[in-house]
Amino acid sequence: MIPIAVSQRVVIDPIHDERRDALDQRWAQFLLRCGLTPVPVPNQLKAAHRLLETVMVDGIFLTGGGDLADYGGNTPERDETERLMIQFGRDKRLPVLGVCRGMQMIQTFFGVDLHAVDGHVATLHSTCIEGKSAEVNSYHRFAATETVPDLEILAVAADGIVEAVRHRQERIQGVMWHPERTVPFARRDISFFRRFFDTVTDE
Repeated sequence: MIPIAVSQRVVIDPIHDERRDALDQRWAQFLLRCGLTPVPVPNQLKAAHRLLETVMVDGIFLTGGGDLADYGGNTPERDETERLMIQFGRDKRLPVLGVCRGMQMIQTFFGVDLHAVDGHVATLHSTCIEGKSAEVNSYHRFAATETVPDLEILAVAADGIVEAVRHRQERIQGVMWHPERTVPFARRDISFFRRFFDTVTDE
């Protein structure tokens, strides 16, 4: 099992006046199927930096859920943590993967502007992935229709929304769909995660 650093949502609990870090339990199930051990990263910059420097991880993974602060989100501490994680991955030459919000973070990190989109929340739609048609889930309110020179487009929805990107020189990639929310998990997604993080399993 390969350990990877995993970002977490911020859940705001007004009753107890707490800002809680949280990770969908389905991610642990999915990542284990991919031969990966999740190492949750706290959304506190100093603690996140300390963890990344002291715990040996072989990859960086940015999960989904919630909007970036620049686009109306209310968890700027998560944005800071994920930017740190991307930069750490680049500095250490680790593979960096983002899903949905995680891909949005990768896009904005490299200068892509997002905009509000319709028809991409809690739905299935057809996507062209490297020339092949595939149906994927969708849970995002912001996206892009173009990219920047550092990133190449790997998948596009029928309405022109960019669904996957890859850095041209570095091991950085993002997809807009949620593999952990597909029941049962899609073999396509499991194979992709295994290849991306170079995992070897018995399956």
